[in-house]
Amino acid sequence: MISQFFVLSQRGDNIVFRDYRGEVPKGSAEIFFRKVKFWEDGGLEEAPPIFNVDGVNYFHVKVVGLLFVATTRVNTSPSYVLELLQRIARVIKDYLGILNEDSLRKNFVLVYELLDEVIDFGYVQTTSTELLKSYVFNEPLVVDAARMSPLGPAALFTQGTKRMPGIAVTKSVVATEPGGRKREEIFVDIIEKISITFSSSGYILTSEIDGTIQMKSYLSGNPEIRLALNDDLAIGKGQGPVYGYRSSTGSGVVVLDDCNFHESVRLDSFEVDRTLSLVPPDGEFPVMNYRMTQEFKPPFRINALIEEAGPHKAEVILKVRAEFASSITANTIKVQMPLPKYTNRVSFELDPGASGQTTDFKETNKRLEWNLKKIVGGCEHTLRAKLTFSQELHGNITKESGPVSMTFTIPMYNASRLQVKYLQIAKKFGTHEPYRWVRYVTQANSYVARI
Repeated sequence: MISQFFVLSQRGDNIVFRDYRGEVPKGSAEIFFRKVKFWEDGGLEEAPPIFNVDGVNYFHVKVVGLLFVATTRVNTSPSYVLELLQRIARVIKDYLGILNEDSLRKNFVLVYELLDEVIDFGYVQTTSTELLKSYVFNEPLVVDAARMSPLGPAALFTQGTKRMPGIAVTKSVVATEPGGRKREEIFVDIIEKISITFSSSGYILTSEIDGTIQMKSYLSGNPEIRLALNDDLAIGKGQGPVYGYRSSTGSGVVVLDDCNFHESVRLDSFEVDRTLSLVPPDGEFPVMNYRMTQEFKPPFRINALIEEAGPHKAEVILKVRAEFASSITANTIKVQMPLPKYTNRVSFELDPGASGQTTDFKETNKRLEWNLKKIVGGCEHTLRAKLTFSQELHGNITKESGPVSMTFTIPMYNASRLQVKYLQIAKKFGTHEPYRWVRYVTQANSYVARI
C-alpha cells in the first residue's frame, strides 16, 4: 500500500506529487530530499534506496536523473515498491516518449491521469501500458527530442549497415505522426550489465553478466513477431564449453546460467531452433532476462599500482586497455580509486597528447577520479598520480588504497555474444516492409580491480 508518490528533479524541485491516503505529512518531499542530499548514516556516500524517517518508509529509484519516490507507514515489501516505481517510470515514458523534467511539466495533466489509474487509494491497479489505453484519454504534448542532451554513440540503432539516431524510439505509444500516418517500425535492445572482480595480479576472480532483451513496437494491428537467437545457445550451467571454443558457425557457443521470458512469449519452437514467438504489447517491455557466469572475455583490463616515493609521498599508476575491436568505441568512462585517508594533495600526469580526459581529487572522501570521454578498441591509456600525505607512512600502503572501480558504456558490443539472428514479422504491410532496428549496449555494473 502506497501513501504518497512524487517525482523530484536533481535540484530537489517537486515536479509531480500525489497523496493517495493523507497518512504522511505534506512536507515529506522536502524531508526526503534533505536526507538524500546530506546522507551520512552508516558510512555510505549515497542514501540507500529504502530508509525510514520518523516512522515513514521512503522508497526511491533514480531514472534518467529524476528521483521517483514512494512513501508508506505500513510494512510493505521493498522489492515490490521498487519494482512499482520502475514500472511507473516506464509507463510514463511509453506515453510521453521522452522522460525528462521538461516533458513531465508539459504533460502534467496526462501524468496525473496515469497515476490515478495506476494507483487507487494507495492500492496498485495496473502498470500495463496496453490496459491503460482504455482508461487514459489525454494526448501527450510531444517534447522536441532535438533539444535533449546528445545521447552519443549508445543512441545508435542499426539495421544491417544502416544507422539511425536513438531519438526515433522516443515516440509516444499513443501520439499520431504529423499527417496522420504511422511509421511502421520495431526496436530491439540487447542490454548487458557486466560485473567483474580482478585480482591484484590481473586474474578474474568473479564474473557475471545480467542481460535483457528489450522491445518496443510501433507496428499496427499487433502482428506476431518471431525473434531468432544463436542456434548453439545453451541454457544451464555446465551445458557448454568454456570461453574460447569456436563453433562450426564461427560465433562461439553461448551458455546462459538461467533465463526468464515475458508472459507474451511462446516457447513452442525454442528448444528446437531457439526462436521466440510473441505478439508484442504496447510500450517497452523485457522479452527475455538472462544471467551468465560462464567465463567471457572482459572488455577492459585494468592495471593498478601504488608505490611509496618517500616518507610523505607515493605514486599511483593506472592503466586501462580496451580488449575489443578497433571498430568499437566505448564512451562515458569513469575510473575511481580510494586513496589513503591522510592524502592531502594529488598531482596528475596523462599520456602526451591525451584529449577528452579529466582528472580530479575528491578531498572530502579521499578519492581519485579519472574521466575519459571515449576509448577506441585496442587502445591503452595511462594515468600517473603523485600523492602527498599529511603524515609519515606506516604499514602497507596497498592495504589503505583501492580497489579501483570503473563505469562505462559500449554501444554495439555484447560480451556474452548472444545475438538476434533475425526479426520476422508475420503480417504483410502492403508495398513497404516495416523498419527493424536492433541495438547492442554493454554497461558496467560492478567492474573492480584489486590492488
